[in-house]
Amino acid sequence: MAIHNLKSVFLSLVFTCLLLTQTTALARLAPEPVHEQALLNVIAALQQNHYTGMQLDEALASNALDRYLQDLDPTRSYFYAEDIKKFESFRNTLIQELYSGDATTGFTIYNRFKERNLERLDYLLAMLNDENHTFDFEEDAVFESDRSEAEWISSEAQMNDLWSKRLKSSILSLKLADRSLEESREVLIKRYQNQRNRVEQINSEDVFERYINALAHVFDPHSQYLSPRSQENFQINMSLSLEGIGAVLQSEDEYVKIVRLVPAGPADKTGQLRAADTIVGVGQGEEGPIEDVVGQRLDDVVKLIRGPRGTKVRLEVIPADAVDRSQRRQVTIVREQVKLEEQSAQKRVLEITRDNQPYRIGVIEIPAFYIDFAAMQSGDPNYKSTTRDVEKLITELKQEGIDGLIVDLRNNGGGSLREANELTGLFISRGPTVQIRDASGRVDILGDFDPKIAWSGPLAVIVNRLSASASEIFAGAIQDYDRGLVLGSRTFGKGTVQTLLPLDHGQLKLTHAKFYRISGDSTQNKGVEPSISFPTLYDEKEIGESALEGALPWDQVHPVRYGRFPSLSMMIEELTTRHLRRTGEDPDFMFMHEQVSRMKEMRNQTDIPLNMVALRSQREEAEEWQLETENRRRLAKGEEAVETLAELELLLPKDNQGRTINPETESILNESAQVLVDYIDLTLRQTVANENKVANGN
Repeated sequence: MAIHNLKSVFLSLVFTCLLLTQTTALARLAPEPVHEQALLNVIAALQQNHYTGMQLDEALASNALDRYLQDLDPTRSYFYAEDIKKFESFRNTLIQELYSGDATTGFTIYNRFKERNLERLDYLLAMLNDENHTFDFEEDAVFESDRSEAEWISSEAQMNDLWSKRLKSSILSLKLADRSLEESREVLIKRYQNQRNRVEQINSEDVFERYINALAHVFDPHSQYLSPRSQENFQINMSLSLEGIGAVLQSEDEYVKIVRLVPAGPADKTGQLRAADTIVGVGQGEEGPIEDVVGQRLDDVVKLIRGPRGTKVRLEVIPADAVDRSQRRQVTIVREQVKLEEQSAQKRVLEITRDNQPYRIGVIEIPAFYIDFAAMQSGDPNYKSTTRDVEKLITELKQEGIDGLIVDLRNNGGGSLREANELTGLFISRGPTVQIRDASGRVDILGDFDPKIAWSGPLAVIVNRLSASASEIFAGAIQDYDRGLVLGSRTFGKGTVQTLLPLDHGQLKLTHAKFYRISGDSTQNKGVEPSISFPTLYDEKEIGESALEGALPWDQVHPVRYGRFPSLSMMIEELTTRHLRRTGEDPDFMFMHEQVSRMKEMRNQTDIPLNMVALRSQREEAEEWQLETENRRRLAKGEEAVETLAELELLLPKDNQGRTINPETESILNESAQVLVDYIDLTLRQTVANENKVANGN
């Protein structure tokens, strides 16, 4: 016992000496000479080339200061009220500093942030390394997870209390994941020590980039300064974007989030990952230990995820639709290169029977708006493009005798504007498709001038919250022309165009134009509203342009002249009534509505219990609700109930590309086909009625 205590004291002394050494060595970061001209270049480029034409004034500079503080401390867990009070005095001189190329304020604030950050990490590490420190998991306390609107903390005692609760919450999450207290300590010691090391590795270039981006984001969230190193990493990431698991990631606070999945990529094929899922751990192979990645740099996490083709990686994620944020899911992915042919448009046929009448509904899934520019410019007559592929698929579907066509644009993040324009041309004889306004106010109109139509029959377009940019242009044009039904949920709302400007030091990505529909409405911020809406698990407050702070607003330009197809708009009310009547008894739609309601309810619960029994009870209640809801759906569909949620994953079918078929995704597709059959039925009735009127001389 005495030897154990002696060992504990020795380790405590060693750790204390280490902290003293680290604190003494705290380096003060300062702007480098090259940053002065770089700052002036960024300001000049933003003012001269940004779409809004905004000029840097005191109000904008003050806004940039707020953005910087929010970026550094979004949870108000590092800075004290006295720090913020000191920073307030910078507002008076900030505009003069910026116009003189002086970034001192940004570095002063960051140095204080670095100091506070290290204080917090040292505090956590001291508790974790103290073998005599005990954690009470029986007290009736909670951790406030959402502090974005909280008051700034005024005392060290309050700060320590907050971080003690934060640490306890982290330990409880690990314990619920079947880790012992000792294992949890080891995981967290490694996590916080790694974070500490990374804080020490931050250099002046990193701070300058972060500070200047607070200024760029005041103009809009898509404008961004890239330092020379970030510029190089950007190019590497672009060239390797189809390697590994096929997922685009970003950092958000301490976590790495999935922004989107590359269509037909390894991650997409699992059917178990989606945009907004949070990655908290990475394991190598089938049985390699899961390495905690909370708080790690994005590029370090990417290195863990990437690897040789054919090998496996396991991701531990918090699902975006989790009703319990302590919930974890492990997903095994086989690393491989995404095959471009798998990203091409794909077709299938759905068989629908209505009143003993069979209908064949063709479906063309378009994962992206692609074009092989190199092959096209070299004169290759067989170059690949979205429009060419879709036209070929339509020809094949017509030969198969389809009665209607669905264009599935769910999760399509956009791509070539040219292809969005030409694809629209496959469904109209000729006319405008999109308007583009630049920073000077000049409006250019793109359109289809080829009278050829590939498909003139009944048409529907399915979109969701991840349908963006070129997808919104196509869906908006089809809707404006009344050419087809737009079904699903509101689109992303990405209606701006970015360009890269090279600078002497780094480069600047800035917004220089904006898309508008032919009706004059912008696709920016609001996106495209479906003619008939389906339930969605994507939270518009979390995903989409409107969820981005400082996103440019929706507005309008003058509409252009275009013709409309007859009869569609007057059918929407009846089509909606039929849809609601049908889905009111559909097990999958009932399940989705229950999920949406449950998620809205859980999002309002931001207090996390720090009592082990209470937290476990909360987790078990969430899992029990999920299992009961799933089984209620299965029984309503004539399927056998399952005993565990894990059992469900094994029962999900796969398509011909090896992708797991999500039942909600398939149900939305099937209902879209039913709506299209409704449209065919109403059109036929309208035609018969018109013919009867003519026959009766009316």
